[in-house]
Amino acid sequence: MKLLKLVPDDTNIKFLKWRVPFIVVSILLIAASWALVMTKGLNYGVDFAGGLEVRATFEQSEEAPIAQLRRDIEGLGYGTPVVQRFGEDNQVSIRVRLPDEIASDKEAAQEAANAVVAELQANYDDFRLDGNDNVSGKVSGEFRTDAVLALIYAMVAVALYIWIRFEWQFGVGALFALFHDVSLTLGLFSLFQIEFSLQIIAAILAIIGYSLNDTIVVYDRIRENLKKYRKMELPELLDLSVNETLARTVMTSLTLLVALLPLLFFGPASLFGLTVGITWGLFVGTYSSVYTAAPLLIWMGVTSDSFVPEESIADKQEKKLRGEV
Repeated sequence: MKLLKLVPDDTNIKFLKWRVPFIVVSILLIAASWALVMTKGLNYGVDFAGGLEVRATFEQSEEAPIAQLRRDIEGLGYGTPVVQRFGEDNQVSIRVRLPDEIASDKEAAQEAANAVVAELQANYDDFRLDGNDNVSGKVSGEFRTDAVLALIYAMVAVALYIWIRFEWQFGVGALFALFHDVSLTLGLFSLFQIEFSLQIIAAILAIIGYSLNDTIVVYDRIRENLKKYRKMELPELLDLSVNETLARTVMTSLTLLVALLPLLFFGPASLFGLTVGITWGLFVGTYSSVYTAAPLLIWMGVTSDSFVPEESIADKQEKKLRGEV
């Protein structure tokens, strides 16, 4: 029985032929993503914006009255809440952003939470309170700071690791690829105003991990081929390395998609942002490993001698005595 091969052994795609247009597109996408973040902003969830979250079950109903719940909470004067199913069809999560003056006052924030719960208890006989969380503006600000620092530390640690394991050019290439992936993910969430919560930080860290893994596999093959094919032109060698690892990349991506797509289309609303982030990161991470991390090595001066150890003075003298020089 012949095994199925998603990528034939003789695959020879000229990825590096289009390296200049693709790197230009990458830079433009990064700039557009940050422009969106700076102008349109991110749709911060309760974790980062401050506010309250009420989780409830309507015990005698097959489905929670989401539209009516939204109107009831709006009537309290706290703005438009985010009401989503949370688990079963009769379970909901109600998130309300509080005004800054209320969110910063612990007692006022608790009174707002009590008012929301009281309104729901008065309007629905089968209402059951499952949880009631309150995040102050100060705490949400600390969450944002810690989240940004976590992303920065992760990317710097990755760059240092690759720098030590390979060469400094590889560390810079990997760092740029990770910056590309994180930037495009933030741009996506800003463009579509998908709620940005602590779950999304977990998704971005997962993207960093996936992109790093794919980049290291490509870089490791490049390093092997640099030692093996000393006279091959670098663009040709990079194409060879990417093609040799292409089967592994395709198989890994498809395996992840098999798990992600059902969650994306049929999963609970509470996991939608997390699933979107990881799915998007799967594509941009694969793209960046091929079209940003690899081509940057050419512009940073990597050559066929980059991994050849320099001869010591003793080695040169010994070769001279043997008549090899």
